[in-house]
Amino acid sequence: MFDSLARTSRQRNPMQAEILDWLSRHDGAMRQLLQQLVDTDSGSRHVAGIDRVAGLIRQSLEASGIEVQTIPCPGYGSCLRAELAPGGPAPVLLMGHMDTVFPAGTAAARPYRVEGNLAYGPGVADMKSGLVMNTFIAKAFAEVIGVGRVPLRLFYSCDEEIASPASREWILAASEGAAAVFNAEPGRPNGNVVTGRKGAFFIDFEVSGVAAHAGGNHAAGASAIGALAAKTLALHALTDYDSGITTNVGTVRGGSTVNTVADSAFAQVDVRFTADTDADALYRTIDSIVKEESVRYTCGHISHVGRFLAMADSGASQKMLDIYRSSARQLGFDVKGEFSGGCADSGLTASRGVPTLCGTGPVGAHPHTVKEYCDISTLVPRAQAVALSVLALHPALASATRDGGLAVQP
Repeated sequence: MFDSLARTSRQRNPMQAEILDWLSRHDGAMRQLLQQLVDTDSGSRHVAGIDRVAGLIRQSLEASGIEVQTIPCPGYGSCLRAELAPGGPAPVLLMGHMDTVFPAGTAAARPYRVEGNLAYGPGVADMKSGLVMNTFIAKAFAEVIGVGRVPLRLFYSCDEEIASPASREWILAASEGAAAVFNAEPGRPNGNVVTGRKGAFFIDFEVSGVAAHAGGNHAAGASAIGALAAKTLALHALTDYDSGITTNVGTVRGGSTVNTVADSAFAQVDVRFTADTDADALYRTIDSIVKEESVRYTCGHISHVGRFLAMADSGASQKMLDIYRSSARQLGFDVKGEFSGGCADSGLTASRGVPTLCGTGPVGAHPHTVKEYCDISTLVPRAQAVALSVLALHPALASATRDGGLAVQP
């Protein structure tokens, strides 16, 4: 397939052809870096692992002459930022996250493996293949056109899976002045990209009660677990499929012994909502449920909140889809845009009005599970589609040359 794409590319604008051919020739190197990343544990807050992933990416970028900034985020690892042409035209931002949901030791237990066109391993689709893709797109432009002449910006975050508490402001800063954003979350199993996403609250809450002997002095107790159960029912009742709101109390724990009325309980609730939802009003409702005295003499409070912003399926995202679809069609494949109930950092960039397209990474499925896979035959064509989209957004690049021809002007 890649040979046929390369033949087709030679019929294009010379700069387009060079970029596409460069990516095609580096399919093996892309797969090699993917294996290195997947075989490195980098669960959220696994600082050493995330920094090792960042080091591998940085080494690859620097090998192509790209200067990389490391941004320490204490307790979470490091982010990476690179700018190929500072001070030039509005850059295109390629974005992705280095953390996964898997605990330390998973990579050793389930190392990278390939069966046919499918690669397996923790984070292979979500989203280490996307990191590889973005890295090699930047390397292609750097080596074909030259660093300092390409309006391209890269950002690799360290904590997206936990709602980006440390990297949020850095992501927003990276999106400032950007012409467009491609977020390399995995392409949908059918190959589609994502034009809209839900937002979310990840909420931890605690309930306090009164301990008592469950047999000899039951009436003196106030069960925190009983209160938690009532709150769970009330929270689940907020689910409204027609409006796109879903709630799920996903973890619970509480009490000390079977024969003691529980004086403490803890739970985590996942709340999803669309861009049309009044998210602040929804949060106030959740907060009131948690604080309500669901059982006499009990009380509750929210102890932690992580928030993803919704990515509206807007005219800007549709414009980005049109550009990407045109690029994909030139390569012999087609995609559509989809709405996803999952969340991503693309909601942050879209919230600032920057045209954003998500799910542009290689095709994958079953993220966050032992069945997660990436179709590695899509590594090169998906990279080529984004590269052509960058050229479409900055058509002056098509006339640039490595030997100092047309320079990109602001």
